[in-house]
Amino acid sequence: MTEDIRPITGDLEAVQFANRLAASETFHGLFQEGMSLVEETAMYLDGEGRSESKELSRPASLAYATESMRLTTRLMQLASWLLLQRAVNEGEMSKEQAGSEKNRVRLDKLSSSTESAAWDELPDTLRDLISRSIRLQKRVVHLDKMLYTEEDRAEAANGNPVVAQLNQLRAAFGQAG
Repeated sequence: MTEDIRPITGDLEAVQFANRLAASETFHGLFQEGMSLVEETAMYLDGEGRSESKELSRPASLAYATESMRLTTRLMQLASWLLLQRAVNEGEMSKEQAGSEKNRVRLDKLSSSTESAAWDELPDTLRDLISRSIRLQKRVVHLDKMLYTEEDRAEAANGNPVVAQLNQLRAAFGQAG
């Protein structure tokens, strides 16, 4: 049985996976998780965390101060990114404006010393908040790369929608283009 195979004609437009994801319920959940983590962390550091830090040894107290600053910085950067993306989703800001603003947000250079000797002496709640913020950071960095390198990959494809689509799939699954 021979099938009639004809070339596809007409304008083809690549599906924008990252843009759809950023405007989806998945993003809404990520946004809520991020904002809740900011609030939970602030409440902990201003309350129970302050009491727990007074009971720590001097090296652990220094680690607590350092890690709580890193945690706060990480969460403020993540919250900034999430708020920018929400503004894009709600039409308050263009993707280009957000791209320009997000250059001030540092997502990938925020670390913690989870392997230091003093790490084990830190209160469990602080360690949990740090771990959760690092997981959130990884998810946001991945989405950011999908959203803001997608256009560059499409341009590099020289208008070829198949190459552009393959590049988006590579970005979605974390492979280099």
